[in-house]
Amino acid sequence: MNHWIIVPVLLPAVTAALIVLAMRSDIELARVFSVAANALLLPVAGALLWAASTGDPQVYFLGNWPAPFGIVLVLDRLSALMVGLTAAMSLMVQLYAMGSGWDARGRHFHALWQFQLMGVNGAFLTGDAFNLFVFFEILLIASYGLMIHAGGGARVRAGVQYVAYNLLGSTLFLFALATLYGVTGTLNIADMAGRVAELPEGDAALLRVGAVLLLLVFAVKGALVPLQFWLPATYARAPGPVAALFAIMTKVGAYAVIRFYTLVFPPDTPATGGLYADLILPAALATLAIGMIGVLGAATVGRLAAFAAVGSMGTLFLAVAPATPQATAAALYYLVHSTLAGALLFLVADLVIARRGSGTLAEVRPPLAQGGMIAALWFAAGIATAGMPPLSGFLGKLLVLDALAGRPDTGLLWAAILVTSLIAIVGFARAGSTLFWKAHEGGAAPEALPPVRALPVVAAVALIGMIALQTVLAGPIMDWLAATAEQVHDGSAYVAANRLTYGED
Repeated sequence: MNHWIIVPVLLPAVTAALIVLAMRSDIELARVFSVAANALLLPVAGALLWAASTGDPQVYFLGNWPAPFGIVLVLDRLSALMVGLTAAMSLMVQLYAMGSGWDARGRHFHALWQFQLMGVNGAFLTGDAFNLFVFFEILLIASYGLMIHAGGGARVRAGVQYVAYNLLGSTLFLFALATLYGVTGTLNIADMAGRVAELPEGDAALLRVGAVLLLLVFAVKGALVPLQFWLPATYARAPGPVAALFAIMTKVGAYAVIRFYTLVFPPDTPATGGLYADLILPAALATLAIGMIGVLGAATVGRLAAFAAVGSMGTLFLAVAPATPQATAAALYYLVHSTLAGALLFLVADLVIARRGSGTLAEVRPPLAQGGMIAALWFAAGIATAGMPPLSGFLGKLLVLDALAGRPDTGLLWAAILVTSLIAIVGFARAGSTLFWKAHEGGAAPEALPPVRALPVVAAVALIGMIALQTVLAGPIMDWLAATAEQVHDGSAYVAANRLTYGED
């Protein structure tokens, strides 16, 4: 077995425990250990990405118990991609949190940060549906603590709403797992895939119930309409770096949809067929429309960034719905871009609020100190999020449009993506003019504000660099993602990797 597979889960778990036990009263020591763990995670994720690229899926049997009886972690190209993305993005956001001082405004920030990474990485690597639920709960608990970091009545209220919606999702998850276990007799994802394909016709109705319940759970996590209500208030009121980290959390829902509805419930399964695509496509269209209209009408910078995150999930799920290798490759390219762009936008929004003293877009205020630099960052974040050239968002949307070509509803889908992109451009231009142009009508800039610290700007520029790199290397990246999509849709290698006998190493 490749023991490195468990490191992305074990490393943040051990680091979080050490911080809680020995460093909770020393913020500097907690920073050193937390950043060191996050930095160490990056080469580990790179090595796992390389290992997944050069061979078949690998399985880590915890306790050396064989699947489907024991807990397993599975490394394939898709899970390695998501772990690598999480490691790279989270390190930049953590550096921003340190440079801006957000991590020192409450207790246990870095411990919760590490537990959050443990939950995210575990969700991507687990090969067991029940342990996916477990890692979802770790995510929920850690993210709630991060959400209310630094306190405040509005933040606590938004946090309670966030927990309530996600507890509903957790309850549905348990019902879905119970239903699927009752039908298939297993919760190992690979084993479930084999059994679903062999189920008698009489169990088809119950299987469909379980599949739909599972889809509702992932729709909650992925903020799909009509289950997206928790996201705008939650992300808008969360601390800036926390909201930026949350950019990867909605992608856990998209990842789970791709994993389950290509492997366990593929379109050619008689019991479920293309059921999930019929449900996802209209929901994705509504999510895209609501998100981008929300960008246009947002009253604060935070809500603008939150609605942009909703809209990006709509575009992503439009690419996921067709369940073809080409569409999945396009979805993965856009997933990487939207995660980086979403994190960047939340960080820049936090910079704006810190320099302006308010995130409101409804009034003219004095010009921002060091406004030129922040305006440049806003411009980059805006064109990345709206999908304008020359950054990777433009290429991502072109790939999605190409993947949706040739369908009976192609005209509607293309029109939705193009029109909402235009709405997003207008929304970002409106906000930018209020923040950086009309602001000069409000008088002189306040002199009491200290200069912007270097580390937050470096973190934001690093995210822009990642987006630019994804643009420059779009060809090789798409070749790799195309091979990843083929592996995901085939599924035979994933299933075969889980069929090792006890004691094999």
